[in-house]
Amino acid sequence: MLALTFPGSFLESIWRFKPEAPVQFQEIGRGVSIALMAAVGVACGLSAFGLARNAQWGRRLAIAVLAVNLIGDSLNALLRHDPKTLIGLPIGGLMIWYLLALRR
Repeated sequence: MLALTFPGSFLESIWRFKPEAPVQFQEIGRGVSIALMAAVGVACGLSAFGLARNAQWGRRLAIAVLAVNLIGDSLNALLRHDPKTLIGLPIGGLMIWYLLALRR
């Protein structure tokens, strides 16, 4: 989010991991991109906080965040023809399985 907010700053090096990301964010608009990344950050932060407190809502939120990520990875693989995103499916699936197993 900060790299989107302050383009050209020292944070630009983050784009080395996925060089096409800045262009993809520009396609949906700067404001929308920043808001989207802020929402993702808040959701992940709240999930981490809830999991650290061993709260039921934290586990449910973490499962929801992972499920949305799995859907996004699947759509990227299908619609953008980016098979690299498929690596997230077994990882996210195992994490969801683990969080569901904690309930027992």
